Amino acid sequence: MIKYILKCKNKHEFESWFSSSDEYEKLKKKKLLECLFCESNQIEKSIMAPKILNSSSNNNIDNNFPSDKDFAKIKKDLLKIQKFVEKNFHFVGDNFAKEVKEIYYNKHKKTNIYGTTTAEERQELAEEGIELATIPWIKKEN
Repeated sequence: MIKYILKCKNKHEFESWFSSSDEYEKLKKKKLLECLFCESNQIEKSIMAPKILNSSSNNNIDNNFPSDKDFAKIKKDLLKIQKFVEKNFHFVGDNFAKEVKEIYYNKHKKTNIYGTTTAEERQELAEEGIELATIPWIKKEN
């Protein structure tokens, strides 16, 4: 596994793990990498400082490096959250921005919803004081 710091065309930086540098290149070529903040798929690796291990480095094991077991637990936890949301919230699809505004401004309308937004819609909602939470959605067949 390898961790890269990535930067999108809008200069947002974020970390991501890949099974190899070849895997990163393959995903980039297919435009499957996406900025967490603005959804841009124009992604580049940012300048990084490599971690240098020496003989006194606890058998060269990086304790900050997530194991396959860690990834499996994270996936299990995300799927649990996803199942809860699907059971307890109404899916409104790409009408989410419109629906959330109706709920926000109509204090008598109390309903839990989830859906998708564009980066521009999220920005507009933030400017109106509407806070959102983003949950990484996992395809169940993965």
